[in-house]
Formats: sequence, structure tokens, C-alpha cells
Amino acid sequence: MKVLISGASIAGPALAHFLRRHDVTIVERATELRRGGYAVDVRGTALRVIEEMNLRDRIRALETDTLYNECVDARGNRFGRTKRGFGVIDPGDIEILRGDLAHLLHAITRDDVDYRFGDHVLAIDGHDVAFASGRCDRYDLIVGADGVHSRTRELVFGTGHVAPMGSAMAIFSAPNFLGLDHGQLLFSALRRIASIKAVGSGLLISAFYPAADFDPGDVPAQRGHLIQAFADQGWEWPRLLDAARTAPDFYADVTCQVRGDIVRDHVALVGDAGYCPSPLSGQGTSLALVGARILATEIESGAPLPAALARYQQRMLPFARRNQDIALKLAKGFAPTTTFQLRMRNLFMRLMPYMPWAPLVMKLAMRDIRRAALAAA
Repeated sequence: MKVLISGASIAGPALAHFLRRHDVTIVERATELRRGGYAVDVRGTALRVIEEMNLRDRIRALETDTLYNECVDARGNRFGRTKRGFGVIDPGDIEILRGDLAHLLHAITRDDVDYRFGDHVLAIDGHDVAFASGRCDRYDLIVGADGVHSRTRELVFGTGHVAPMGSAMAIFSAPNFLGLDHGQLLFSALRRIASIKAVGSGLLISAFYPAADFDPGDVPAQRGHLIQAFADQGWEWPRLLDAARTAPDFYADVTCQVRGDIVRDHVALVGDAGYCPSPLSGQGTSLALVGARILATEIESGAPLPAALARYQQRMLPFARRNQDIALKLAKGFAPTTTFQLRMRNLFMRLMPYMPWAPLVMKLAMRDIRRAALAAA
């Protein structure tokens, strides 16, 4: 079977790994894979996928290795120190930079897959695909693994599948002038929240803030929105924003979800292209890995391709929707919207290290996330 996968980040190469006995091509708009990126979590059913790929130890070696997490306020006061990074729910969870995971998946598939960087899908007419490079080819199966702003989804499924959640997210690196050692700081303000994490010899900043006229193609404007959102927030934000102005790895996008069908004829969507849960869920990478495995399993089942793809949608969408619904719940309390909420959150975090029942409280708070992460059919 001749397979085209659009997108070489996580979902695409993972799917290619499981379909490597076929004639698989991956086309990627970028000229090369990016390093770094934000820290992503692998948990729940996705851990079993990683084990099946024999990558558990290799991914463990690339973990961000965050040993503690604490809060910081606008005056620079640190409080509420806890073990491990924010977002690590169970001891077996893995936190890794997205770029590191993408490079690893590329390394294990490049000998069996035809990678074409610096090109992208321009048009799809049935089984025929035209590329920006001028090349045209015919494929039995076409898979969109090209992210939230999927060109494949737009061409085949139309528009209207992206649901903004009212905020934007920016990610960038900075020198470690804070002296963090395997640590992570969480900064909360009204309608704003940020993670500042020590990664290697530098800092990785992930910031969420109100979205205003967000243009995905205007990077200077994106930098400006971030700077405007945090310019008056005190602490070390002037130095962090100076880094954001020139950071070569600066990336920003709206926080959103993608909802809709993920199969049409001989075309399927996998990962964020089909069911982005938003970065607020911490489940995007896990959904991509599990989705790739389920899609490959159905394709290799021996059933006719239309039946295999229909079964993929039947199995995957309930799992995706459960995780997306959790993200919608989390979004309501993710960043405080009133001064009272901010004060109560900071008070709770200050007291938590001294509460003997704090681990039980956190376990109960994360129960729905854990259950959703393990809910794959």
C-alpha cells in the first residue's frame, strides 16, 4: 500500500513506524526538524505505545528531569515547593521536549520512510496529491498529521473544526539567569499563567495569556502580545521579555481544540490535526501516539481500508473527546480571573507542603486526568 503522511512531528513518524512494511512517504513543510520546543507529557495508554516501540529507555534518557516545582509571585517570593514537575501525575509519566521526541521518532523511521522536507500538500483530488514543489503522486491512503492548522484537514474536511479557547500560548528559551537547577517555577496572575523550567543550561518559558487579534503568520505581533500581557507583572518579567524579543525558537499560537470527523473516504487525520485537546490538557502528545497506534492496528487488521478507517474513528474519537472534555474543565480554573481566586490559589499553594493530606488532595484532583489518559479502547 502506498501511504502519504503529511507532518513529521510526533503522530506522523509514530504512524510510519507501525506501517513501515508499506511504501510510506512523509512530507514536511519545514526544511528540518526543530530542536527544543515545549515540554510534553507521555502518560497513560501512551506509555504502552512507547514500550511497544521499544523506546521507553531511550525516551527516559531524554527526560527534562525536573526534580521540584514551586510557585513565584510578582514580588519574587517563592512558595509551595513540591517534588517533580507540574503535570507529572504518576511516577511512570515521562516529560520530554517535543523536539527531542520528534528527532527520536525520525531516527527510528528514516531508514524505512521517504522523508521529504521543505515541501507540503497543495491539493488533493481523490487519490492524487499535488505538492508545492510541483510534484504529483497517487496514494492509496492519505493521512493528515500536520497539526492544528492542518492543510490536509482543510482540503478534505473543510473549515470550522478549530474551536478557540480564549487565550494564546507562547514558548521561548532564555539564559538561566535565575539559577534554577532541575527546577520549575509557576507564575500566576489575573488571566495569565506561566511555567519557567530549567532545561539543560537554559530556561524554557511557556506562557498563557488573553488572546487579542491573534495572527498565526505575524510573529512580531505575537511577540508584542506576549510582551504586553506580562510587561507590568513584576518579578523577573522584564528580563524574560527581553529574551522573548530575540529568542530564535519563539513560538506562539491560540489555545484551541479540534473537533470533527477524522475519516473521509481514504483520508484520515491523526494527532492535533484531528483531535487537538489544547496544551492545557497535557495530553496532545499522548493522543498523537495512541491515535497512531490505533490507526495502524486497524489498517493492519486485514479489513478493507474503508472499514479499517471507520473502525479507527469509532475507537479513537471517544478517547479523544474524553480528554478534550477534561481540558475544557481545566481551562475554567487554569488561570485565576479575580483577585480573590488568585489570593486563594496562592494561599493553598503556600500551605500545601505542610498539609499531611496534600498528596491525597492532589491525587483526587488528578483522578479524572488519569482516568481519561487510560481510557483508550
